[in-house]
Amino acid sequence: MTAHAKPSKLIKGATGDWEIVVGMEIHAQVTSKSKLFSSASTEFGGAPNSHVSLVDAAMPGMLPVINEECVRQAVRTGLGLKAQINLRSIFDRKNYFYPDLPQGYQISQYKNPIVGEGEVIVDVSPTEQIKVGIERLHLEQDAGKSLHDQSPDQSFVDLNRSGVALMEIVSKPDIRSAEEARAYVTKLRTILRYLGTCDGNMEQGSLRADVNVSVRRPGEPLGTRCEIKNVNSIRFIGQAVEVEARRQIGILEDGGAIDQETRLFDPARGETRAMRSKEEAHDYRYFPDPDLLPLEFDQAFVDALAVALPELPDAKKARFMREYGLPSYDAGVLVADRDTADFYEDCVRAGGKARDAKVVANWVTGDFAALANAAGVGVAQTHVPAVRIASLVDLLAENVISGKIAKDVLALMFSEERDADPRDIVERRGLKQVTDTGAIERAVDAIVAANPDKVEQAKAKPTMLGWFVGQVMKATGGKANPQSVNDMLKSKLGI
Repeated sequence: MTAHAKPSKLIKGATGDWEIVVGMEIHAQVTSKSKLFSSASTEFGGAPNSHVSLVDAAMPGMLPVINEECVRQAVRTGLGLKAQINLRSIFDRKNYFYPDLPQGYQISQYKNPIVGEGEVIVDVSPTEQIKVGIERLHLEQDAGKSLHDQSPDQSFVDLNRSGVALMEIVSKPDIRSAEEARAYVTKLRTILRYLGTCDGNMEQGSLRADVNVSVRRPGEPLGTRCEIKNVNSIRFIGQAVEVEARRQIGILEDGGAIDQETRLFDPARGETRAMRSKEEAHDYRYFPDPDLLPLEFDQAFVDALAVALPELPDAKKARFMREYGLPSYDAGVLVADRDTADFYEDCVRAGGKARDAKVVANWVTGDFAALANAAGVGVAQTHVPAVRIASLVDLLAENVISGKIAKDVLALMFSEERDADPRDIVERRGLKQVTDTGAIERAVDAIVAANPDKVEQAKAKPTMLGWFVGQVMKATGGKANPQSVNDMLKSKLGI
């Protein structure tokens, strides 16, 4: 029984509403120094065919030997997906011919995978959460890469990737929109990065998605699905779902039928194209690999890995809400990246002081994140240490500077004051907030005297007070305490 979409998720066709149904197969490259069945390096970017052992090249007589670290990583991932860990699994041969698959078969897992059913909780928006079931996770080896742009009349094969360990994570058909598909992959990638089992770098091909899309009338059985192969960005996954769903709706509304096939998404043209008719399991002639014994380990092996798991995104988000009193949205933004979450906690706790955790969150995810983004790095990768953001927040809390001056100081920390502490910047540049009521009063009197017409308007319409506050702040170079200005203006104008 599959979940039904909310009415707002349905697509309007010419003849009524349609529901999108999406299931995904994510191919995640396992973080390990060597390949699944050989000792060759998995490092990205080597010269073609420089990371290839005799096993990867399928030389006669070569035997695969399982890499225990890859097994550990698959089990860790299964635990992170709250999934069933199978203490006994089997490697099979999946037979097909491809120029960059030298063995003529891929070692994969079919009926007996290492990880069974699990689930992922996905925040689609600040107000909507869905649960996506995991069908299975199995280990398999990657194929090599065919290069068609090196010569006008020849293709070349680079086997560096051949034999690299992949985890294929298969979801249930629980996704009902392009937005949900994007959110699911984003969350899954976050979990993998927290676990350290896959780096999630889609631009390097270490996380790729096969997206299965079908459409149906609400409440009807599942329709025929098409698989869109190797989509390599979260944005493209969303586009591919939309484009393919609309293509299928168009065919069905014209009285046609959907052919089950494998397609490619072309982002430049915004369309999917047929690649080949869809193979079924029997086409691959699966059978247990005679060179590999069944993979067996005991519960103690699993328990030891479970104990050593890091705090995962959902648990960290719940703790941030509980310990720091953060709203769900703020906590979710912070924990989406493990380094950002750690940086935030360092800011809150720096120097052993108690800080307003919500104010720190606003700075880390707001102005600071914007400056980091403009510099092309993550929040935790800038030159500014957490202790300096903490210092900036402290200056605000102590009423030494105003919010406007704090933004200016932060900008200076990214430009000509790269190595300075905020306190030193404020001291050296004379940026301390003016709390001297005499100085503020002189500025207020001057603005009031120069604008008698605006004074009358403000008395009739108190919301005009903001204009006066702005003028006084400008006159004091943004250094006047805004609350003091506000109070004094109310008193002077009798509001």
